[in-house]
Amino acid sequence: MKNVTIKKFFKRAFTKNNIILIVLMILIYLLISLYFVNHFFFNTLINGVDLSFKAHDDAEHIIRKYISDYKLLLIERNGKTEEITGQDIGLQYNEKNGISKIYCTKNSLKWLGSLFKDQIYCVNDLFVYNVNALQHKINNLNCLNEDIVEPRNVDFKYSNGSYEVVEEVYGNKVLKDKLYEAIKMSILKGKLKLDLNENLCYENPKYTVSSDKMPKTQNLLNEYVSANIIYKFGSENEIVDGDIINEWLSVDENLDAVVSKTAVMKYVKELSRKYDTVGVARNFKASIGKTIEVKGGLYGWKINQNAETEALLKNIILGEAIEKEPVYAQRALGRGEDEIGSTYVEINITRQHLWFYKDGKLITQGPIVTGNPNRGYSTVTGTFMLNYKLAGAILRGPGYESGVTYWMPFFGNTGIHDASWRYSFGGQIYKKNGTHGCINTPLYLAKAIFENIEDGIPIICYEE
Repeated sequence: MKNVTIKKFFKRAFTKNNIILIVLMILIYLLISLYFVNHFFFNTLINGVDLSFKAHDDAEHIIRKYISDYKLLLIERNGKTEEITGQDIGLQYNEKNGISKIYCTKNSLKWLGSLFKDQIYCVNDLFVYNVNALQHKINNLNCLNEDIVEPRNVDFKYSNGSYEVVEEVYGNKVLKDKLYEAIKMSILKGKLKLDLNENLCYENPKYTVSSDKMPKTQNLLNEYVSANIIYKFGSENEIVDGDIINEWLSVDENLDAVVSKTAVMKYVKELSRKYDTVGVARNFKASIGKTIEVKGGLYGWKINQNAETEALLKNIILGEAIEKEPVYAQRALGRGEDEIGSTYVEINITRQHLWFYKDGKLITQGPIVTGNPNRGYSTVTGTFMLNYKLAGAILRGPGYESGVTYWMPFFGNTGIHDASWRYSFGGQIYKKNGTHGCINTPLYLAKAIFENIEDGIPIICYEE
């Protein structure tokens, strides 16, 4: 029984002490709360001014002192700094400010929370300054009056067959509107430092070495220059590889790899200028034993520049390694010094005679009548090729309509055909009774040519 009594005594004493402790704590809390009725909480900042524990009545004096010594430090790129002082801009305490609103909203019983959380306030009308003076000060800042280094995206440099990364340039180009707004807000909030870079007051490159798009673009550029296209022009080759392709590549403002279609087309035009043979002067060994220089005409090789430009662009984009011929608008029978070969029609206008060779063998020859030069209908000279052949045709022109058995055009409406209305050929007939430009032949001659000729066979017209 004695042990039970002792336990009850200590239990009652402990409970009584706890109650006293709790009451004492509440009393202390209330006393502190009473203090904060007219004082600011812990960790209180108003527009950058530390007013922790300060009496409300002392706030104005403290703020005025803060203003009198106010300096805003501008931290710029490359370690440079500048200052804007309160005196520079006529910074003053606004007598009609709204700081009293903080007193009204502050519940003194909640002071405990200020131990763990900063009490930061911004009173928009606490400070006033001379707007023109601030604008003048900003306009004269060194950061706005130095030589501008423009920002530049990460770039790529071609070297030894592939692209290396060239780091971006941040430069020092200040965004004046953003700078003005950042300075204005810093002053109104009483801040002492403004980092221009952190507050995005500079124009920055859109893409950097850490951008997700950077390696994708680099890989794409490397794929393009990995292409190796070997053009075959008979026994001659032209190679398009990375050393050429890189000059056609660029990276735009969105970090997209671009193949210049204009540059590719220019290259294809150069190929055409070098390898197209339509209309070139040819030294032709004529049947009369002379070598005749024959200029003009439509026969020869001709690259289809538009189609080949598209084809080459595709080859590059796919990074292909291939041998190819260009896309031709027109082909000759062979490449090299003698594109005519051993199968052709030879027309000597001066001698009014025609020869037809097939595989080097003379198939037929004979007299002809060509265009009347005295009436402006001279037969065209140059190297042409048979467009097509047609058995049975009606030829129409100004003032005539004639039926022929064999029709073989090679230049528009100019062609070789029989002329049943003529009783003689050759000589000087063409000068008085010549054609409108066509080559009239006896029936046997037209028939022999028609039966042995194919589309594309060269037709050489010349004068001695």
